[in-house]
Amino acid sequence: MSLKNSKIIIVKIGSSLLVDENKKIRKKWLYSFAKDIKHLKKKNKKVVIVSSGAIALGCIKMKFNKKNLKLDQSQAIASIGQIELMNLFSKIFSKHKLNISQILLTLEDTEERRRSLNAKRTFDNLFNLDFIPIVNENDTIATSEIKYGDNDRLASRVAQITNADTLVLLSDVNGLYSKNPKIFSDAKLIKKVENLNKELKDINFKGINEFGSGGMNTKIEAAKICQLSGCDMIISNGLYLNPIDRILKRDEYTIFLSKVSKLHARKKWIISSVSPKGELIIDDGAKKALRNSKSLLAAGIKKVNGNFKKGDHIRILDKSNKECARGLCSFSSDEIKKILGHHSNEIEKILGYITKSEVVHKDDMVEI
Repeated sequence: MSLKNSKIIIVKIGSSLLVDENKKIRKKWLYSFAKDIKHLKKKNKKVVIVSSGAIALGCIKMKFNKKNLKLDQSQAIASIGQIELMNLFSKIFSKHKLNISQILLTLEDTEERRRSLNAKRTFDNLFNLDFIPIVNENDTIATSEIKYGDNDRLASRVAQITNADTLVLLSDVNGLYSKNPKIFSDAKLIKKVENLNKELKDINFKGINEFGSGGMNTKIEAAKICQLSGCDMIISNGLYLNPIDRILKRDEYTIFLSKVSKLHARKKWIISSVSPKGELIIDDGAKKALRNSKSLLAAGIKKVNGNFKKGDHIRILDKSNKECARGLCSFSSDEIKKILGHHSNEIEKILGYITKSEVVHKDDMVEI
């Protein structure tokens, strides 16, 4: 699906687009970006903006260097910068008669089913009110254990929650290259990616700047989430003025085409988890059963990795450690260690209480 045909569009902007190398706010760029969003709205498109920049703007206000910040300091700076960020958007977007709202999300808001549904309802209601949600990670309370840590994956999760058609990651590069274009002059822009595993296996691209936290690796992770959620993803250079208009007029970006997704909404949510709590290694018989849309039973499990509770997201790997499914586990990791390799009719005797017979039920599992 092209950007022109998309009904719901998520646009992620990085810190380097809002703040230049001299730590000056790029107001002219933001005016041009607001104009682009106005054009999308005129075409009846629903738009969500995922914006980095709270810590960068907080550092500017407080004259701090981000590299020297500890976690608790960065949370305080994010709190200061978040107001600066929203004031900046409010001032500029209001001149284009665009209404904005603020949504702060943590990892748990998207990883817990009930909370992700609540977030979806909020987005839907804001669309109906003709407001543009501006999303950021809630850096003021998120710890390193419960952080996305980058807005690329957060944006892909927002795309999945809102059933978006296209996610646009505005970056400081034109897209995905065959090599790092800042080092290799013969690097070629890859304009279209359909099969992530096949087409990207030989690429090693890392990009770092002072304010940004996500390199190309986080963008690839975002693309994986989008592809499994039925959403296209574009990486484009946002440093130009009117960056969205540029995408519509010029073929100078990378588009990751989604796999046609027929997954139920709940299964989309399962497959898009960015923080599975553990892993189950299964034998060939269990792998074959999964391929035939059967549930995972204790008898086919060889090993447990990680500590997790009943109901947590887990990855299911074959004997070669290749991921073959994800799901919600009906048992804790401690329970599975006791029952793995045993038949279902032995579980009650081993654990001493009645439980389900399936470790991961087929309705709570998605093959990969």
